[in-house]
Amino acid sequence: MFLDTTGAIIAATIIAATPLLLAAIGELVTEKSGVLNLGVEGMMLVGAVAGFAVDSAGGGAFGGLIAAMLAGAAMAALFGFLTLFLLTNQVATGLALTMFGTGLSALAGQGFVGTTVPRLGKIDIPLLSQIPLLGPAFFSHDALVYGSVLITAAVWYFLYRTRGGLILRAMGESADVAHAIGYPVIGIRFAAVLFGGAMAGLGGAYLSLAYTPLWAENMTAGRGWVALALVVFATWRPWRAMLGAYIFGGVTIAQLHVQGMGVSIPPQLLSMLPYAATIVVLVIISRDATRVKLNAPAALGKPFLPTA
Repeated sequence: MFLDTTGAIIAATIIAATPLLLAAIGELVTEKSGVLNLGVEGMMLVGAVAGFAVDSAGGGAFGGLIAAMLAGAAMAALFGFLTLFLLTNQVATGLALTMFGTGLSALAGQGFVGTTVPRLGKIDIPLLSQIPLLGPAFFSHDALVYGSVLITAAVWYFLYRTRGGLILRAMGESADVAHAIGYPVIGIRFAAVLFGGAMAGLGGAYLSLAYTPLWAENMTAGRGWVALALVVFATWRPWRAMLGAYIFGGVTIAQLHVQGMGVSIPPQLLSMLPYAATIVVLVIISRDATRVKLNAPAALGKPFLPTA
């Protein structure tokens, strides 16, 4: 009984962390290129409703995931056009993108309230899923849980083991120098923004197709902001982002179990635990400003105007 309960808690933690990890990895790549996109929450919501709409219309879960990525990328393309080509303020544009995505998703999702779709099916890895405790906890999940780990590994490999990753990181350190030696700064940054949007949309779709297979207005409940905080927590490193996502996922599941145990604490206080933990972590990190500056892309949030 103890092993089953522990395995279920670990599995629930991983599931709760998956949308955070997907969105955070996408934003990490975007910021590594020197672009700060605060519209993650809006892109996740649009991805969630797009994925649910396609799945409920008969497109299946795979079609829903593809639609969610395209919807998130479309939102990111709007952000990229405004900030990279028209040189609008990245912070203000990102905030506007979140508000736009929140309203757009609520409008588009009106007809889907109260409906459900089949949950993404679990894939049991042969032999490994039969191991006591470890099997149910780590080797009996849906495809996106495994995919989030593979995406994290792929992003790490790309950023630190390939020439393309080196070029991308150069954009975030000094766009002027990268441009001077002939690299298309705007094009590379735009591609990074699109990737971030696609991952945010995928994270949103995980909420509406796997975590709770239904559509509800504002169902991300601030997870986009937590994903943004995770990037800073991780000091812009993929594996640390994964660790941070699992920590925050654990906090989310812990507050649910505390409520289920009947502990006499107002449920509103328990529900705020993941967000309070986010604030506490950011405060602790901010105390070491030197370390943050050393790891943050030097050109993060700075506009680039190409010269001849």
